[in-house]
Amino acid sequence: MKKKFLEIGQIVGTHALAGEVRVQPWADSGEFLCSFKNMYLRSGEEKINITRSRVHGNIVIMKIKGIDNVSDADTMRGKVLFIDRDDAKLPEGRYFICDLIGCKIVDNESGRELGVLENVEQYPANEVYCVRTPAGKTAYIAAVEQFIAHTDIDAGIIKINVVEGMFDDED
Repeated sequence: MKKKFLEIGQIVGTHALAGEVRVQPWADSGEFLCSFKNMYLRSGEEKINITRSRVHGNIVIMKIKGIDNVSDADTMRGKVLFIDRDDAKLPEGRYFICDLIGCKIVDNESGRELGVLENVEQYPANEVYCVRTPAGKTAYIAAVEQFIAHTDIDAGIIKINVVEGMFDDED
């Protein structure tokens, strides 16, 4: 079952004196966070309104309605921000990492199950899928068009184009 509320970042500090907070984004880009006017605390239990936001280097500066000074902003430090899945519009072919975790990895050609997606690591060039194989080892697959043939989140399956050496030590 897909989660309704998704972790999107963490408040890591204050910014200036007017009650703005600094947010470490847990998304592909800070701009994605800036597109939300409503966010949530405590796994979606408490709604907060974002009156303005902007990217500043690798963080996002946000102004939360009702947080009007540095002391109030400091009480927010360490809190995790959530978004409502229904408010997020992802481009075609993009997925939330939490939806990918646990998907079966299947050879696109043979249909053989190769393992389960355990983690997604993010690197500057591309994401890397960490797959737990039936033998208990970890295989790494660059999440690029060359290797990822088809993703079906609803079925929990990611079909990949296997190349020589990708799973050689499994046989």
